Amino acid sequence: MADADVRLANESWETLLQAQAALLRGFAAERMWDELSIKEYDVLYTLKKAGCAKRLSDLHGAVLLSQPALSRLVDRLESRGLVRRAPDPQDKRGVLIALTPEGAELQSRIGARHARSVERRMRAALAPDEMRTLQTFCTRLAAAQRALLPETRGTAAEQELPS
Repeated sequence: MADADVRLANESWETLLQAQAALLRGFAAERMWDELSIKEYDVLYTLKKAGCAKRLSDLHGAVLLSQPALSRLVDRLESRGLVRRAPDPQDKRGVLIALTPEGAELQSRIGARHARSVERRMRAALAPDEMRTLQTFCTRLAAAQRALLPETRGTAAEQELPS
């Protein structure tokens, strides 16, 4: 790979990180986070989007937190009644985490405000066709990175928590 290619790849990566950091700073500064931190919201959103219970390791792969920080955050969410844990029926050593009805309601309420904020911030910089192009590029980039990861364990437990 030529030096120019290495430089371009690194400058592109830095630009992507700068855009993400700027957006996250903007979101964090908004007044919608009085009931949840943005990190707590991220966990609730990830569970809602999955539509099923997830193992902590699966959540870890989807949020930007270290495993210990995520574990403590899930503990706090559980103590507030926003998520619940139950044994994984497919792996007795594992634990599944799911939204409670209260957690789902809070995520939906804050999520509606956050969605409008995302739309405002994205529209301020990009036309709809540019957003579609960005989505295509980021999807392709993410898929390529997943393909480069070593195979982890088999299928993740994605199911409803037992009653």
